[in-house]
Amino acid sequence: MATGLSYFSLRTSLMSGPGASAQLPATVTGLCAKRPLLITDAGLRRAGVVERIERLFAESPVRLAGVFDRVAQDARATLVNEAAAAYAELGADSLVALGGGSVLDTAKGVKWMISKGLRDIREGLGGRLVERWPAAQPMSVPHVALPTTAGTGAEVSPIAVIYHEAAGVKVNILHPYINADVAILDPFLTTGLPPFITAFTGFDALTHAVEAYFSPRSNPITDGLALHAVRLIVENLPLAVHHGGNVAAREQMLLASTMAITAFSGSLHAIPVHNLAHVFGAQFGIPHGLANAVLLPAVMRAMPEFYTSRAAQFAEAVGAPGRSGGLEGLISLLERLRADVGLPQTFHAFTMDPEVLAKMVPLVHQDPAGAALRLPEAVVEQVTRAVC
Repeated sequence: MATGLSYFSLRTSLMSGPGASAQLPATVTGLCAKRPLLITDAGLRRAGVVERIERLFAESPVRLAGVFDRVAQDARATLVNEAAAAYAELGADSLVALGGGSVLDTAKGVKWMISKGLRDIREGLGGRLVERWPAAQPMSVPHVALPTTAGTGAEVSPIAVIYHEAAGVKVNILHPYINADVAILDPFLTTGLPPFITAFTGFDALTHAVEAYFSPRSNPITDGLALHAVRLIVENLPLAVHHGGNVAAREQMLLASTMAITAFSGSLHAIPVHNLAHVFGAQFGIPHGLANAVLLPAVMRAMPEFYTSRAAQFAEAVGAPGRSGGLEGLISLLERLRADVGLPQTFHAFTMDPEVLAKMVPLVHQDPAGAALRLPEAVVEQVTRAVC
């Protein structure tokens, strides 16, 4: 655990509970906004979730300026640009993000673009962008987020991950005011999520908690959030996957996701699983949470020296005592949970270009998520063999 100066922020106000989304129009009004742009995706439109949100505004003095429902997997730079153009053309004065991580990060990208006066977000993207207070100041766009998955925690994290298609990389924007002003955690918005997506988004949250706890910059606050998030996920993810209408389990998963990403953001340093997951996602179109689910145990086995010193303490806290100072027991717990919720051990379902696989070492080393820890070539090669 690190000692010395640390920085921890809890900027986003949280509203949680079944039916909490009914407070959305009043929340927008409370932020002194009148014409929000709703950013979402076509899947939520087809599922009727967007219509439910539109009805809330139809019965309110606040009116939607419009709906941008074209967000695709990953927050793609070209679609961030299109959403920002829609914001300007419709005369919107605020943002409402309804969706999973891609939607939530798209809204963050739009807000960041507006604050920078950019017409193309790619003009400002370059590797790992870190903007800190006091140089980084509040953005002028009121912003509410409603997550429909319990995984990324993007509604509260000061990080936006934007996929720069032309460069073929996922770029991290770190800014203390890029997250939503208010996050509304309504489990009713997640009950229709298919089991497989529920499972891998839950493993995304789990990976955030694990990476936070084992970070060289962990601290007592992030440890507490990470450990309890893991306990909640181990207890509630199988219920949410196998009994999708279990509102209590869905609510606990939303809270666990928020806690996990808060821990992750507050201890951000070495993130070996995310480093690899970004590359597999960008190169082979693997959903981020699924990439994390497959990679997490493999990475822990490939670099035990990174985890061993704190593994016993972590394993005991989450009820997974085992061999090798707790590390093997912890890995076994993760693998059992992964199997229980129906997630694969490998990426065999995806088409892997051998020429790209041969370049995994430089690709991993070039990914901005690896800035704090350059993974040894042997680790990258061992993990790649294990999961491909």
